[in-house]
Amino acid sequence: MHPLTKLIKNDMKPALGVTEPGAIAFAVATAAEHLHGPVEHVYLRLNSGMYKNAYTCGIPGSHETGNYYAAALGAVAADPKKGLECLEGIGLEAEKLARDMVERGCISVELGEITSRISIEARVTGSGSEASVTIKDSHINIVEIKENGIPVYIKEAKTETDTSSSLGTDTSSSEKELPAEIHGYSFSELLDYARTVPISEIGFIRQAFEMNYELLLEGLESDRTTFAPYLFKVNGGQLVSDDEQRTASLFCNGAIEARVLGLSRPAMSITGSGSHGIIATMPLYASYKVRGYTEEELLRATALSYLVCMYIKEYSGKLSAFCGCAIAAGTGMACGLVMLRGGNEAAMQRAINNMASSITGMICDGGNQGCTMKGVVAVDAAFASVEMAMMGVYIDSRHGINGPSPEETMKNMGLIASPGMVGTEKTIMDILDNKSRAV
Repeated sequence: MHPLTKLIKNDMKPALGVTEPGAIAFAVATAAEHLHGPVEHVYLRLNSGMYKNAYTCGIPGSHETGNYYAAALGAVAADPKKGLECLEGIGLEAEKLARDMVERGCISVELGEITSRISIEARVTGSGSEASVTIKDSHINIVEIKENGIPVYIKEAKTETDTSSSLGTDTSSSEKELPAEIHGYSFSELLDYARTVPISEIGFIRQAFEMNYELLLEGLESDRTTFAPYLFKVNGGQLVSDDEQRTASLFCNGAIEARVLGLSRPAMSITGSGSHGIIATMPLYASYKVRGYTEEELLRATALSYLVCMYIKEYSGKLSAFCGCAIAAGTGMACGLVMLRGGNEAAMQRAINNMASSITGMICDGGNQGCTMKGVVAVDAAFASVEMAMMGVYIDSRHGINGPSPEETMKNMGLIASPGMVGTEKTIMDILDNKSRAV
């Protein structure tokens, strides 16, 4: 198996609801398994990206939202063996117990560092004992478990050089002593892989279309969604119309809305995010449906979309102040569209430049219904960028943050987020802090 196939396969994971509440519930539920009695209190400390992304997003299987309820449901009902799908199947009784914990003040949530580096510290107490779980760098990467202050599990962490800003916080997961594996490849090599990898080796990618499409259908059937019915209506009241871009927006953003509202079906995530996975795949799947591309063409274009998304995200950090869904996954999707349309490498480079010069800098203010609107903008920007790139219309590399190569441009896009937008992240957190915290 090609190393890039392994990268994609290891990164693709089902995620129920927004990834961050799932990760919080997973951490708390794991800690609860190491407690010698029922959970009476949960103490949660989150990095800014984790805190922000879970702040108002829907919790799968319930009508509640946010960090407090994700932690409470983790304490009373989550199954840590299911990873990011740990909240699958929770019922009304669990929701009532979780609400009771929140209302009695049994959940404490604290903001930790302003950083794009994922960090969750979950400590639970009860019956005179305590247990804690620490997660770092990825959503379910447990690095330490303690029972009554004594480590019972320690995982050796990767060595990183953390750069501090004037805010006194770690700012970047991009400054590693060892570069990310994907950064060892040029864009030409990523494209060559997507064009030539044995199709049987990437057949597993079709699971993403199947899973994300089922999520879209649930969104269309739910009385909680508003964007999905609207996008369905403007697409002529059809799932698939002759309008490729409107079909793409429906496929993509109907699924995103269902995800952020916490409906019951999972999304196939990439780079730790369901919305990234949806944007990287669903517009391409829509184009396949409208234009009649072959499944092989779709799979190869999606492999490239994933890799470009991953390339940018390894510079920006997993959770930062910019919308990686629109910027990283949107740019990957744009490259996939060019590939589907028969464009060459130069056309893809032009599309990358157009994306870098248009939506880079879009903020991330958490996993919430606003992600749907950001997805609408991303689809529109990608289709416009591709249309122009295929006609030789693009922002020249001398302008703005565009670099002399696609690798440099993608790197610069990531650096805008981390360390570039650390101050923006702090401002977003200040705004959220001024809102009601128990949401």
